[in-house]
Amino acid sequence: MQTESFLAFKSRAENIVQTDIIEAEPLLLSHQWPALQEAIESIHQKVKLAELWAPHLPPNIGGQGLSVSQLGELSSILGQSPLGHVCFGCQAPDAGNAELLHLYADERIKNQFLKPLANGDIRSCFAMTEPAMAGSNPTRLDATAELKNGQWHINGHKWFTTGAEGADFAIIMAVTEPDAEKHKKASMIIVPTETPGYSLERNISVMGSKGHGYFSHGEVKFSDVKVPEHNLLGQRGDGFLMAQQRLGPGRIQHCMRWIGIARRCFNIMCQHVTHRQITDKQTLAQQPVMQIKIAECYATMEAAQHLVQATAERIDNEGYAAAKHDISMIKFHTAQMLQNVMNHAIQALGGLGVTDDTVLSFFYREERAARIYDGPDEVHQLSLAKQLLTDFK
Repeated sequence: MQTESFLAFKSRAENIVQTDIIEAEPLLLSHQWPALQEAIESIHQKVKLAELWAPHLPPNIGGQGLSVSQLGELSSILGQSPLGHVCFGCQAPDAGNAELLHLYADERIKNQFLKPLANGDIRSCFAMTEPAMAGSNPTRLDATAELKNGQWHINGHKWFTTGAEGADFAIIMAVTEPDAEKHKKASMIIVPTETPGYSLERNISVMGSKGHGYFSHGEVKFSDVKVPEHNLLGQRGDGFLMAQQRLGPGRIQHCMRWIGIARRCFNIMCQHVTHRQITDKQTLAQQPVMQIKIAECYATMEAAQHLVQATAERIDNEGYAAAKHDISMIKFHTAQMLQNVMNHAIQALGGLGVTDDTVLSFFYREERAARIYDGPDEVHQLSLAKQLLTDFK
């Protein structure tokens, strides 16, 4: 999208976030799920009329075709609210799943699942993480899929399957090539959630909240689930490669979303301390310790934004392979920045900060895991350090 057009695109998106999406947040924080879904569907129509829907997808399947760097900038706007991405049809895991279907599914699967997913008529989930295996090493999976007489027979136990409740299909990562080398063992297979043997066991309680629908993380079991052979995405054994391709743009969007969250938390903190009287003549904002925290938060947010934007531009210009280690760097740097800003904001609001009277506690509950999912900080730090040290051998 041309620069001038994209500036207008961002302006329209910011207006909807501020006038419609943030206004709907109390429904989320008070767990009024039916009313929240009604509000989201109403905003969906407004987003579509404004030609902002599915910014991550190409125009030929109903999207806006933004570049990686443009998607990053948009994610920082949408990230200001937990409802931002879902209201624009570009929420995880649906966004990544739609891209996988677009690239690797056959026409039957595209007609059955991609078109309604891209239009927001259905939702999906991605079943990879397992309770019995270390999520920090995604090449180790217990789930298996065996091809017999034209059907995949799938068995496995997954958890932290985001949005499993209400999803119409899952993409499961399962071992199909047990004798192959570790990065070629697994494949991705589509499983409609109505298939016999598929079972959502529970919504996992995260820091006291089980969530609902899209705002939940499910524990899922696959017990001799049978699906047609053509439900395979891509080639056998390419699951890990496809997952890495899926994570490239996803990490840019996650990082920019985290920057949007951090800026929202920062604004809430600054608004509060400016008006919070601690004596008859002084506000909390006049305290040097608070001023130091505000300066620190602002500097780290600005540094993260420049770093992520530079990485996105490098991907647009040179491809994902050239930016591999930049992506590792922004993942742990931005996640740590976000945690620090959320902590400072909650601390500044005192007791109010840990209630659901503001969005801060929701952000903390959901985003503390930013330093864990899509690879824990330590894995990305080790990967970057090893590459840097090769220059000194």
